[in-house]
Amino acid sequence: MVRHEFVSLLPYRYNSGMRLALQLHPDSLCLSPTHIEVDVASPRAGNLVLCYCVTGKTSGLQIPPVMAAARTDELWEHTCFEAFVGTSSGDAYYEFNFAPSTQWAAYWFSSYRSGKRIAPAISAPRIEVQSGPECYTLQASLELDRLSNLPLDAIWRLGLSALIEETSGRKSYWALAHPPGKADFHHSDCFAHEFSPT
Repeated sequence: MVRHEFVSLLPYRYNSGMRLALQLHPDSLCLSPTHIEVDVASPRAGNLVLCYCVTGKTSGLQIPPVMAAARTDELWEHTCFEAFVGTSSGDAYYEFNFAPSTQWAAYWFSSYRSGKRIAPAISAPRIEVQSGPECYTLQASLELDRLSNLPLDAIWRLGLSALIEETSGRKSYWALAHPPGKADFHHSDCFAHEFSPT
């Protein structure tokens, strides 16, 4: 398997200790993507930068063209990169969706799949993409310091995931960890990385 180094799209120096591998769900079949890693950085308090790198035959990926960034629902129906952020002391969490088109979405949940609403206080993430023959990269920068449900003095729990659609229509599901049964990115088992945002 060919491994590729990340090409940083923004002028941040990533901590290699924060590079996390996503796991393919056992029920997923895929031909084009072979590996997905995510670099996690927090250049300043409340700022979260995520760099997703899909290794494999990128010509086999169903990637929509880049368009004007806009808040859009149901991005998870096609290739989409996701982040779930909560704290170690509560059930509430945020869901962020980043599409290769640079469209995005942000939701708040009071508990597991409950109380869903649009997250109004979040500013539009900065999304940049790069594509090569064997590596597709999407980088998203989030400003989270104004979200009252994510206090900066708490330990944050992070779930990272991706839905990858191939040109054949086949879809695969990737996450830091998977609960038993079908893929479910909202499940607490997927919130597998803890860190301090400050």
